Amino acid sequence: MEAFNLSFLDVISCGFGAVILLLVLSKIYEPAIIEKTQVDLEALIALLEQELFDIRGQAAVLNRDLVSVREQTSNTKMTLARLQGELDTVQGQYAVTIDDSAEAVIDEGDLLAARQTLSEEMMQLQPYYRRPDDGAVAGIPVDSEYIIFVIDTSGSMQQYNWRRVQRKLTETLEVYPEVKGIQIMNDNGKYMFEQYAGKWIPDTPGRRQAIMNTMRTWAPFSDSNPVDGIIYAIDTFWSRDKKISIYVFGDDYGGKSVESVVRVIAQKNKIQPDGSQMVRIHAVGFPLFQFGGGRVPNESQKFAALMRVLCERNGGTFVGLTGAG
Repeated sequence: MEAFNLSFLDVISCGFGAVILLLVLSKIYEPAIIEKTQVDLEALIALLEQELFDIRGQAAVLNRDLVSVREQTSNTKMTLARLQGELDTVQGQYAVTIDDSAEAVIDEGDLLAARQTLSEEMMQLQPYYRRPDDGAVAGIPVDSEYIIFVIDTSGSMQQYNWRRVQRKLTETLEVYPEVKGIQIMNDNGKYMFEQYAGKWIPDTPGRRQAIMNTMRTWAPFSDSNPVDGIIYAIDTFWSRDKKISIYVFGDDYGGKSVESVVRVIAQKNKIQPDGSQMVRIHAVGFPLFQFGGGRVPNESQKFAALMRVLCERNGGTFVGLTGAG
């Protein structure tokens, strides 16, 4: 028998043909599968991108809502603070009482009625000239050529009395239509205008307006102790040829001893040959609207007691303000 007969060749041909047929069939369907897969992936990517855009849009809306809520919260807090301030003011109208036997309350309107009237002859007689009683406004002599304001800038003054402080400062300056020099410092000796530290501010309408404009936002640190400012003012600005008045504005005294302060000021503000002190010391006491029930805080009582004694012994006058007007 022959090794390679016709039957054997048929078998080989059929097997090889089957393999070829399988390869042909797989090549026919492969491009269609790949193309379909690519289309599915592109659709999935498009869907994810759309979801991402939707999420970003929702985030932007939420951010706008958050900003709106924050603004509403801020406005609510401001309204609450304003209402609290009005409530404190109303309560404060009944919080401070003045003992008539211990403290004289001077008519504030008198401060607006007087004007400084120094003649040339009076100027030549200084510092030995002593103005008669009718040269004073409600007991406050207005014969000084130089004036220094020592103002308490503490939180209680800023919160309860700052507008009144500005008004009383304006009224006091109007009592002196023209002086040779002005200075403004707080009770810690902090100058309002650092460029005039240790020097007198020239008295001009422009400078007076600048003082009032700066007062609206002037708030240096204060420990509610006017003694430091008074001593610093005397040490820095006193001169034998100048007639000086110091005006202290405050609502309380945070120190411990009134008597020790009086002794220290007496050593600084020495009596001159004509019997007067080196400077006059006046004071304006503002009510402290912090306690209810008609009770005067201890710090306010100490301030009033200290200023009454200081003004009496240093040629000045203490004015105690009442109410919220």
